[in-house]
Amino acid sequence: MKASSTNHEKLSPNLWLNNILKTSDIKYNETLVTKVSKNTLCVACKGSRFLCGKTRCPIIIKVNYFLKSIPLMQSEDIAGMSPPSVFIGRIGYPYVYAGPLVPPIQEDTSLYDLPEYWFGKTIDEIVNFRSLLIRGKHRVHVKKFEKAGKIIDKTRELALAVKPVDVELILKKKPRGFLVLDDEVQPFGPSAPIRDLLISNPRWDHQIEKAYSDTDLKASEAVTELYSKGVLVSKIQRAFSVGAFGLEKNRKLVPTRWSITAVDSLISKNLMEKVKTYPEISEYRVYESRYLDNIFEILMIPGAWSYEAIEAWYPGTVWNPRGRNIVMFSDWENYEGRTTYAEIGGCYYAARLAVCEHLIKEKRQATVIVLREAHPGYIMPVGVWQVRENVRNAMRQKPRTFKTLEQALEWIASRFQISLKRWILNSELIKNALFQKKITEFLKQKISNR
Repeated sequence: MKASSTNHEKLSPNLWLNNILKTSDIKYNETLVTKVSKNTLCVACKGSRFLCGKTRCPIIIKVNYFLKSIPLMQSEDIAGMSPPSVFIGRIGYPYVYAGPLVPPIQEDTSLYDLPEYWFGKTIDEIVNFRSLLIRGKHRVHVKKFEKAGKIIDKTRELALAVKPVDVELILKKKPRGFLVLDDEVQPFGPSAPIRDLLISNPRWDHQIEKAYSDTDLKASEAVTELYSKGVLVSKIQRAFSVGAFGLEKNRKLVPTRWSITAVDSLISKNLMEKVKTYPEISEYRVYESRYLDNIFEILMIPGAWSYEAIEAWYPGTVWNPRGRNIVMFSDWENYEGRTTYAEIGGCYYAARLAVCEHLIKEKRQATVIVLREAHPGYIMPVGVWQVRENVRNAMRQKPRTFKTLEQALEWIASRFQISLKRWILNSELIKNALFQKKITEFLKQKISNR
């Protein structure tokens, strides 16, 4: 889809840029709360006046699902079909709590742990079925899990299963706790220590079973090989967390939130190397996705592979609940890649995976910038999967194409509430594209002046 021409075509690039940088810092009309301090907002609001800026009260939602889960807490014996799903904690590392997630439901629960199929579902729907998952906890050293006994053995068997597994989770006490929310990990419900764990004979994913049996195959190679054979990212992440991959002497449990990011990083890094071998795109592109009150605009610029992710969090959102200003931060990498962990966290690698998948399909490379506005309707975290699936959804759409970077940026500015100036100032790659002339442009100018 071609964009219509705009007035800026009559301006030189430098004049256009000067005009942009003179604009006001922000178009968003910030609502400032001045009658109560930030420490007393919830007391003054009581979940009804939305003083924090959110459109719904996350405390009320959490309490509602807690009340729905009370019936789940009346027994130490939980019987149901695990999706399958497991959770490896990180608190106390290297001694962590590991165990299954089991809903007291005797039906097909496979959707409960397949985030690839969640796109389009509301926060309520996601929290509704994830809150049913009761977590069994068994303390174990991450490097000594092979000799940790039956509970960890059964947990690993469950993690490698291809379909829901009939599980009886016998706990030492009744489950307790609220819905657990995390920006990296999908939500889950109450928990308790495990007394015993009984599972029916699970049928393993044959591709994952093959990687598990190969104790001479490195973990990174297992991950990329499974992905290339079509195994879902979420299933690879689950198997990775229970130490199913790698050289036999190096295998260990990996906390779930770490395994999610590790797998996204390993797969996308492998895809990046393939992307670098392809010809560059020939036009400027903008892809878009909107979901859970998150707006994603993905800008692709003709050029060698490089990547950047920028997030803008409005007041009243998950990670900026009581702020008065929009908070923006970013991470980027050049053609050689990065050697340090991105400060943005798992979202950086999840989005990188999604854009690399698309470039691989097209057999093209580009400079890619993922721009994200998180609005107040995103009231609680549901996991890094939503970033991956949002960007994947954007990549499925037909992009708008432009002849110039200025045109593409103006289109993006029309889709966001934050001013274009702020996006430019927070982006290394956009600034590079606008301010740094390529050597070819310099040579062309030299030749024309002769």
